[in-house]
Amino acid sequence: MAVTGGVLFLFVLGHLAGNLQIFIGSDQINAYGHLLQSNLEIIWPARLVLLACVLLHIWSATVLTRENLAARPVQYAHWEPTAASYASRTMVWSGVIVAVFIIYHLLHYTVMAQVQSLGLTGQDFQTLLDEQKRHDIYRMMILGFSNVWVSLFYMAGVGLLCLHLSHGASAMWQSLGWKKNSYAPVVDGLARWGSLVIFLGYISIPLAVLFKVIK
Repeated sequence: MAVTGGVLFLFVLGHLAGNLQIFIGSDQINAYGHLLQSNLEIIWPARLVLLACVLLHIWSATVLTRENLAARPVQYAHWEPTAASYASRTMVWSGVIVAVFIIYHLLHYTVMAQVQSLGLTGQDFQTLLDEQKRHDIYRMMILGFSNVWVSLFYMAGVGLLCLHLSHGASAMWQSLGWKKNSYAPVVDGLARWGSLVIFLGYISIPLAVLFKVIK
């Protein structure tokens, strides 16, 4: 759980760094996208590793949840959590909803042509090309987020992802035995505030599109 979560957390950071290049301009993010799409010997192994991590993460979560339920088959008659945070208590549900969000996000921006209706724009994103005949990711993202419902769903999904990360990033250190009492509060604080920064970074893009900051 911890190792696969760590790999996926690094992907979230890298994906954010790539997406934020939209604020530099169309040439920058289109060049970045072209670099990834033209190096299949790199991108496909990376995708397979990520897919394996996702499946192993889900499997680990299922096993741990079953073990927890088996350890206490009879629930508390009255339970008032004192130490457990809301994020930690809802890890399973936030994980399930995030998985649904990721599937939609992949269908929206990766599969593209086969599921045009999901974007609510009627536009085939796969046909978008810039002046250099590269896939026009800049225009695709603007069109995709120009629909307010798509943007709201995206922001809600990212919000749940970051809620998941706010506990998971801290719990990862605990699970690997790297979290000591002397600096545990620092780790917990970095997990919470880091997740907030990631959330703000991701939602800045649909907000910028909706408010015509980038167009």
